[in-house]
Amino acid sequence: MAIATRDPATGIVERTFAPMSDEEVERALADAAGAVVALRRTTFADRAAWMRAAADLLEADAPTLAATMTREMGKTLASAEAEVRKAAHGCRYYAEHAAAMLAPEPADAPAVGAAAAYSVYQPLGVVLAVMPWNYPVWQVLRFAAPALMAGNAGLLKHASNVPQTALYLGELFTRAGFPAGAFGTLLIGSAQVERVLRDERVAAATLTGSEAAGRSVARIAGDVLKKTVLELGGSDPYLVLPSADVARAAATAVRARCQNNGQSCIAAKRFIVHAEVYDEFVAAFTEGMAALRVGDPADPDTDVGPVATEQGRAELAELVADAVAKGATVLTGGEAPAGPGWFYPPTVLADVDATMRLYREETFGPVAVVYRVADLAEALELANGTAFGLGAVVWTTDEAERVRCVAELESGAVTVNGMTTSYPELPFGGIKTSGYGRELAAVGIREFCNLKAVWVGR
Repeated sequence: MAIATRDPATGIVERTFAPMSDEEVERALADAAGAVVALRRTTFADRAAWMRAAADLLEADAPTLAATMTREMGKTLASAEAEVRKAAHGCRYYAEHAAAMLAPEPADAPAVGAAAAYSVYQPLGVVLAVMPWNYPVWQVLRFAAPALMAGNAGLLKHASNVPQTALYLGELFTRAGFPAGAFGTLLIGSAQVERVLRDERVAAATLTGSEAAGRSVARIAGDVLKKTVLELGGSDPYLVLPSADVARAAATAVRARCQNNGQSCIAAKRFIVHAEVYDEFVAAFTEGMAALRVGDPADPDTDVGPVATEQGRAELAELVADAVAKGATVLTGGEAPAGPGWFYPPTVLADVDATMRLYREETFGPVAVVYRVADLAEALELANGTAFGLGAVVWTTDEAERVRCVAELESGAVTVNGMTTSYPELPFGGIKTSGYGRELAAVGIREFCNLKAVWVGR
């Protein structure tokens, strides 16, 4: 893929960028390795001050940065600005809490015959981050903030369709005061990732993206025995049970499916509804989806902008066409509009079965599938009948149902009476083919640390 800004609302290429030369990549690796040495001489207080400065810069730059994000990947301007604010909050969260999260942990010294015994968290070194375009700032900052606060350096290989956002992020932390090279952007294609990951100066890697990309990075990292964290796709279930507030569940479902123009790994995608409330929910949900305004993402009245790439819209259209040809019912949407840009309307499909690709594949765009189930057992079986396991939602006011869903839903997160969202305060990640490892919260900052045991004799 060319490294270029191509406006999804028009299809026009605005800027192109030459990939970094081998010499430039080597310089970035050397700078990052040097920054690791420099960071060892800093304190949590030093890094917290710089991280707060980065948050201040993000907020000051929010209008222009958000406009860049909107041009590059098509998210609405309002959602882009909200993403920048969320990233700033994440920076401040780790500035405040990193020292406590990585404080030495005492052990039972007498039990091991020591005068003292404890564990300490120490940074691994340079971490390569391979990041996607759908949340081009938050996705990066939720890795970068904890990694840098732990004392690691970072190298960002961002998606090739958001180069201007990537370049901004590559300069952010140096502007904020971190040592030169502590966080840099590599403008390279996917084919060059293996060379960087195999470099002995790179200690670990994190990837958010497709299952295929995750398998590739895991294979390479496994060959050279380097730690990885992978956050991959999702086909998140959204269960609605008879005791639910159906009106609220339907209204929230519209947002849960169409957040970020439907391009979110944790967007609800499969709506599994008990027969007692199916008709009521589906009518309200379909009406809400049909009412969304599709258009220019820079227009404040737009609810849903374009899909980020031409290929992405084509894949959506193929999935829907396959389902319809095999008997699925279109309740709203279902056809891409004519004209420039890669728009696709909010779409709801019913009567989807296992013969259709939509039944088992992730839809990365504003396409929802509704299923009718007879009871909670059937709902759980359908919810878990996927290779993915990122997030899950259940709407119920029945305590026994809540407890059972939390226990039995196969996912990295369960949300009750809401929609799946990432927070700095909560761990984030999946199971099965949705990946492994966790970002955010205390576990996220510890992923790229060496937990070193210390035993002191008498």
